[in-house]
Amino acid sequence: MKPATIPVFILIIGLSIPAFVNADDQVDDFYRFEDVLLEEELSYPDWFKPHFGDLSENLRAAAEAGKKGLIVYFGQKRCSYCERFMQVNLHDPATVNYLRRYFDVVAIDIWGIEDIVTPDGDKLTEREYSISENTNFTPSLIFYNEHGEQALRLRGLYPPYQFKAALKYVAEDFYRQESLRRYMARADSGLLFDLDGLNEQDFFVQPPFNFDRSQIKSNIPLVVFFEQGRCHACDVLHTGPFSNGRLRHEVEKLEAAQLDMWSDTPVVTPTGKRTTARQWARELGLFYAPAMIFFDEGGREILRVDAVTQFYRLLGVFGYINRRGYREQPNYQVWQLNQRKLTAGE
Repeated sequence: MKPATIPVFILIIGLSIPAFVNADDQVDDFYRFEDVLLEEELSYPDWFKPHFGDLSENLRAAAEAGKKGLIVYFGQKRCSYCERFMQVNLHDPATVNYLRRYFDVVAIDIWGIEDIVTPDGDKLTEREYSISENTNFTPSLIFYNEHGEQALRLRGLYPPYQFKAALKYVAEDFYRQESLRRYMARADSGLLFDLDGLNEQDFFVQPPFNFDRSQIKSNIPLVVFFEQGRCHACDVLHTGPFSNGRLRHEVEKLEAAQLDMWSDTPVVTPTGKRTTARQWARELGLFYAPAMIFFDEGGREILRVDAVTQFYRLLGVFGYINRRGYREQPNYQVWQLNQRKLTAGE
């Protein structure tokens, strides 16, 4: 395994890059944290806007203030990933100034019962809105442009440099011209990713990669790891969570495969399509590595984990897949809540 470094996107002009992006020990500080429920509830930054019950009004207020649109933040008050987002991604003054120049931000509690009217005109509770948008992993962000159209969705926690790139991608209208994956790849100029040096695991199946389940169903679900060379987050995933025997045991219950998302390795997808790893990753819209895509026995995508993820969140996800929770409850967060209630005897 090669020493990992984190690429800096030269495309992010005008936003300062924190020093820890290039310092391995400080980068580790971002990726390594305890993903357990917080003892104390989080508080939002005082510059977050209260929602007016109707997000169209928030959009109108943002437009009148000369901004590009509205960011809806979906979070939980005791979420360690949300705390990480607040403490790191929203800690850099330059990032916050840039964000506030172009957007207003309103917060949604994914378990909230308060009624809200979405930009599409649907009247839902905060919880119903969160479920409808599949915000399985908090913090999640939806960027709405001035017309109430979704410009970008970020599900989960991303490193500061990718979060900043996403802000620029929407604020400066790059989303109208290209996908976020292409935008980020163009920023890297194809020079920062090696086509080898992936982390090896004995639970990965070997090529050829024929995942076709369209004609004959498999007996077990499938998880495909999309990774890349010279990827610090990939290294942390394998040396951290997947070094734990409990999690490895869960992975070994599935068919698991690893693909280099920038390679031309031949692949037959779960729907029977012949393609390459690079083309498939592009079709899936992947821009973050590592990403894990889960498919059921018939080849339907169940869930994807394509943001920073630690041991307990992964253990919950693999438990959901291995216990076939997706058959009874398509929303992972709701399934998790129900499991907690059962454990507590409610």
